Amino acid sequence: MRKYMIEFLHIILPILLVVCALLVAKFKDLIVATIMLATLSLLLSLEFYILEAPDVAIAEAAIGAAITTAIFVIAIRATRGKE
Repeated sequence: MRKYMIEFLHIILPILLVVCALLVAKFKDLIVATIMLATLSLLLSLEFYILEAPDVAIAEAAIGAAITTAIFVIAIRATRGKE
């Protein structure tokens, strides 16, 4: 049963990654696009974990989803009033 679930995730996750990437490019609101980018990063870290690379998955989740998202949100909020 576990083997079928992993195979199912190997099919679904790349599709979700492409959908998230397209949504990041489509949204005009920068905060929403940043949240979609964080979602993309979390899905990518899940894929790394499934591919048995937990150290890469942790690094992607910590840096890609958490720190990068925080920096983007801070930068967007800091420049919002200057538009």
